[in-house]
Amino acid sequence: MYRIISTIVLVCMLTGAGALAAGKAANPTPANAKCPVCGMFVAKYPDWTATLRFKDGSSRYFDGPKDLLTCYLDLARYAPGKNQRDVLALAVKEYYSLEMFDPRSAFFVIGSDVHGPMGSELIPFNTEKDALAFKIDHKGKRIIRFNEITRQLIKTLN
Repeated sequence: MYRIISTIVLVCMLTGAGALAAGKAANPTPANAKCPVCGMFVAKYPDWTATLRFKDGSSRYFDGPKDLLTCYLDLARYAPGKNQRDVLALAVKEYYSLEMFDPRSAFFVIGSDVHGPMGSELIPFNTEKDALAFKIDHKGKRIIRFNEITRQLIKTLN
């Protein structure tokens, strides 16, 4: 029995099913995935990738948190026929660890001297402590939370 369970766990880990079961967006990014916001090939920027997974199993891939949140806040434009109730999971890469995590729990630094593939970026951190250290080290302007991000705020970053 233990051997069967171990095999199932291993298969889930290798296929990404474990991530889906936990409600996380799956990785890796397909080589041909294009960001629906800017059209760039996402796999070229592995340290910045972000994902959005819908309940129907489809996914969108992004070259940074800013484009992910641009899409999420305007799904009618970037994913016609979908709305926020259709979203199963969002994931961004934590700046220091490069681990994928849900941006709804993130601390984002804006206005820093670190830029992503599309210029000014929302730099995500798991902890406020890391965000504050980064803000100081990289001349960031503010630390914000997910619920403070609006289309208007994103436009100020472009």
